[in-house]
Amino acid sequence: MTININTRDMELTPAIKQYVEEKMEGLEKYLESIRHIDVEVGMANGHHNKGNIYECKANVQIGGETIMVERDADDLYKAIDKVKDHLRETITQWKEKMEERGREGE
Repeated sequence: MTININTRDMELTPAIKQYVEEKMEGLEKYLESIRHIDVEVGMANGHHNKGNIYECKANVQIGGETIMVERDADDLYKAIDKVKDHLRETITQWKEKMEERGREGE
């Protein structure tokens, strides 16, 4: 699986890169056929009155479909965790739907 990581309004540190890679690679245990994930992390636009708000966006390619998830939080690592958790749920639902279609075709 390839993981592309881009940043917006911040530097991609080795710690952030490692954290994103570990979280996204963990999704493979839910669906092994994930080939590619694009992740963008950075500062959210338009939230300066509330302090720093961090954003994480991910696009996952599975089975010819693209799943897009975007979450924000007051901590970058929390935003990454939220995206990973939502992707896990979405991937699990997608996998169950594909399995049901397979059973219907039998």
